[in-house]
Amino acid sequence: MDIETFRNYCLSKKGVTEDLPFGPGTLVFKIMGKMFALASLDEVPLKVNLKCDPEEALTLREEYPEWILPGYHMNKMHWNTLVLDGNLQKSLVFRLVDHSYDLVLQGLPKKLQQELKAL
Repeated sequence: MDIETFRNYCLSKKGVTEDLPFGPGTLVFKIMGKMFALASLDEVPLKVNLKCDPEEALTLREEYPEWILPGYHMNKMHWNTLVLDGNLQKSLVFRLVDHSYDLVLQGLPKKLQQELKAL
């Protein structure tokens, strides 16, 4: 998967913005100001970090040990790094983006959740 496909999918989700808070090499996607995805723009193949339920994170790392790793520079219990070199199915990557988005959405204060619904 290339960065444009990943980026377009992330931006298609309600309330998502993109930013480069860590410099030009890391593209960050946020929902209502909270990160749910990061993409390393300087690496080939593309690597992205996504939030994940801790139990599912471990299961995914066992099932895809070369392509789903503990989150680079993140809390390794709650984040995975995906290596997008073509070995992970696009549907799996999109499902994990959705999962990350949903986890962050559920953790937002009720006020921000209501603001998002109103968008």
